[in-house]
Amino acid sequence: MITSVRAWCVNFFGLPSGSPFHRSQIMSNTAWPNEFRRRLLAGETLIGSWCALASPVSTEVLGLAGFDWLVLDGEHAPNDITTFVPQLMALKGSRSAPVVRPPCNEPVIIKRLLDIGFNNILVPFVENEDEARRAVASTRYPPAGIRGVSVSHRSNMYGTVPNYNATINDNISVLVQIETQQAVDNIDAIAAVDGVDGIFVGPGDLSAALGYLGQPAHPEVLTVIKHIFERAKAANKPSGILAPVEADARRYLEWGATFVAVGSDLGVFRSATQALCDKFKK
Repeated sequence: MITSVRAWCVNFFGLPSGSPFHRSQIMSNTAWPNEFRRRLLAGETLIGSWCALASPVSTEVLGLAGFDWLVLDGEHAPNDITTFVPQLMALKGSRSAPVVRPPCNEPVIIKRLLDIGFNNILVPFVENEDEARRAVASTRYPPAGIRGVSVSHRSNMYGTVPNYNATINDNISVLVQIETQQAVDNIDAIAAVDGVDGIFVGPGDLSAALGYLGQPAHPEVLTVIKHIFERAKAANKPSGILAPVEADARRYLEWGATFVAVGSDLGVFRSATQALCDKFKK
């Protein structure tokens, strides 16, 4: 009979019974060091997908597919703290690193996302250097930033992770979205901000801001996207984008983007169900 929490963990996770209990062995994709950040900064090509259905089941299925990273969306999808936690749990044991997009660049929201276990933050609608610095500061404990301190939360396994406060600042990745003409004009200053680990293009909002709503593949938009990638590379920062159309994704990879989301659970589900219905209805 299992008589202690430690014994239960040894039994459930298959840890050697005679060895010290290392919490990192059960942290999976929330362990330190941040493997997604390491691979991103090393310039590896990382293929991801979007989680828009706000379901731990669909997120778990995506996590089984082998994507390098998954965005759990809090800007356009019906997600909040209470729906994110089950999805993070569903990704334990997955090779897919969870990345969260908050609804806005707001310190309290970002703090809460960090506390529940996200280490990779994709901040939308960053338009200048000050907003980029604000995004980074929201993810760092003082004196490096302004993240509020709690002694017990899911990210530090409720206070049981040794040296969490001293090490977590260096294990959080901050990705900022370029979505407006102002952001494009300020791309060099944004990319130069210390702590910004990657530049991500939001093609939908960017195309709208440039006057081509619903046309993310318009030649004028593509010219700007390529320019963003080039400026990110000049700053030695990786660049990424959402590209659910295969030809677009391959083009962006050829242009130097290294972290590309190639679809979403919602998009795959919508197209597959329509195709299945059409087989029998037409």
